[in-house]
Amino acid sequence: MATGEGRRRVTIADVASHAKVSTTAVSKVIRNAYGVSPAMRERVNAAIEELGYRPHAAARAMRGRTYTIGLMLPHIRNPFFADILDGLMDQLAGTDYQAIMIQGGATRTTERRAVDALIDRQVDGIVMVAPLAAKTRLEEVAGQIPTVVLGRHERSTVYDAVFDDDETGAELAVQHLIDLGHRRIAHITHQDDSSARPGDLLHKIRSEAYERVMREHGLADEIAVATTYYSEEGGYQGTLELLNRSPRPTAIFAGADQAAFGALAAVHESGLSVPGDVSIAGYDNTRLAALPNISLTSVDQNGALMGKTSGRLLLERFEGRTSAVRFSVTPRLVQRNSTAPAPGTAHDKPTT
Repeated sequence: MATGEGRRRVTIADVASHAKVSTTAVSKVIRNAYGVSPAMRERVNAAIEELGYRPHAAARAMRGRTYTIGLMLPHIRNPFFADILDGLMDQLAGTDYQAIMIQGGATRTTERRAVDALIDRQVDGIVMVAPLAAKTRLEEVAGQIPTVVLGRHERSTVYDAVFDDDETGAELAVQHLIDLGHRRIAHITHQDDSSARPGDLLHKIRSEAYERVMREHGLADEIAVATTYYSEEGGYQGTLELLNRSPRPTAIFAGADQAAFGALAAVHESGLSVPGDVSIAGYDNTRLAALPNISLTSVDQNGALMGKTSGRLLLERFEGRTSAVRFSVTPRLVQRNSTAPAPGTAHDKPTT
């Protein structure tokens, strides 16, 4: 069987040939039909396992479209993912398509099982949000079913990609804090089980942009990074780590709003105030960030547009487009009450 870009789908005929039985026998085993001997069933199932045959996916091709699109999320706790789903559903409104959602989890193994489950359920297309799998695995899936990868920056001739200009977004956040007079600016970044090249991962791009802007402003000695997770717990633990450094930072740029929410809690529980003692900026501009009691300064990467574009690209694939498309969202900074001039700076003092 061919591999890489020339990889073809395993067919029922391949299974029959490998097991040295007829295609009718294979079909009976798959359907759990009456009259199949235990030995025949064992032989066919062994061939299916060895070849990686996906019978439901093959049946899909014979029966035509199912008018379903699978949305694979790393998890369902991040409020930014709700914006993506809203955009996707908006794009599908007025069509016969519906979206079904599945959680990929924190490891490549659980993610693979989730994607395989979508294929087995005969979805017509898949949107993968920040997948952990290697590019070869993504292209393997996209070779079977139209796929949009959201959040990764790598180039592929097989699947479509939707992503944010993460370098510009991080630069907006860090420059904003510098313009407010902050010098001791720290950053909370993410770690995961991804097999992608570091330069294609959004959290790596944001972290590297943070360090670059700091160096460009002569602040290399002030660079402080806490590597945790883009979660409330990750932001909380990362902030406690940063606040224990001496001197402590006067501002923290969290690579995701969810981590920034944890940062807000950690600052307050440490007896400090936001933004009086520590300014905090996030990334995603989720709806929670705009709540008056949170009022988080954040980089808006328009999750609804990302979801809507992902849906549009899949619909185009269904209608026959074969060339890969890359779509980049331009971010903007939304300033709220969680950031203010650095303590002790000239523009922190009241005017008379």
